[in-house]
Amino acid sequence: MTVVALFGAGGKMGMRLGCNLARSRFETRHVEISPAGQDRIREAFGAASIEPEAAIAGAEVVILAVPDTAVGAVAAGLVPKLAAGTIVVILDAAAPHAGHLPERADITYFVTHPCHPPIFNDETEEAARADHFGGVAAKQHIVNALMQGPEAHYALGEEVARAIWAPVMRSHRVTVEQMAILEPGLSETVCATLLDAMREAMEEAIARGVPREAARDFLLGHMNILAAVTFGEVQGVFSDACNKAIVFGKETILRPDWKRLFEPQEIADSVRRIT
Repeated sequence: MTVVALFGAGGKMGMRLGCNLARSRFETRHVEISPAGQDRIREAFGAASIEPEAAIAGAEVVILAVPDTAVGAVAAGLVPKLAAGTIVVILDAAAPHAGHLPERADITYFVTHPCHPPIFNDETEEAARADHFGGVAAKQHIVNALMQGPEAHYALGEEVARAIWAPVMRSHRVTVEQMAILEPGLSETVCATLLDAMREAMEEAIARGVPREAARDFLLGHMNILAAVTFGEVQGVFSDACNKAIVFGKETILRPDWKRLFEPQEIADSVRRIT
């Protein structure tokens, strides 16, 4: 069996990954420093957390399931101790893109991140419909990047990614730079911001007298059909009135230069703030 050392195994993300790895062909060694996290590992897997040096001995893959702000510090203490050819898996592009990984030419850096279950899906089981994050019951797509290392390592990295984010549909190969455009650029700076603005708009409608439940039902329902038309999920077009409202809304709500958020320097600045 391929040995995987999972660092941060007792944290929220680490527990998610550990549960999926337990159902895979990989032998998992759990590493956790917090007593509460160690208790969670013991309760979930019936195994104790082990020391880092013991975990990496003979491990082909090391997963860093730690916060973005901690990846650099954890990697700095860990990477010099790894055997040549070890695949280090990072779960977000932020720290790698920001240059927080130690330089070592004989180590592979593999970056992977979930797309999360899509809004438009064919899930029918209750557990899958309730799994909005993914990695439990709902199917999702993923993105992967071989940041450095031999091309032959991509296959094993992708297999690990498919295991930790299971169940997986499409697995997309991108670069670290492209992954940073996707997050934080597309998903957080743009999508999350606009969604939060929509929530604020709903609260404004409520403050102006619309019943809360009516406002929420109206907004979420319109988000569904408007998104389906916008992204081509259904055949249809907006009415002339809606198109006029969109033109006015963009001019009023968005700055004319908002797409500068995708410029390389803007992405780098955003990543630096995160890390």
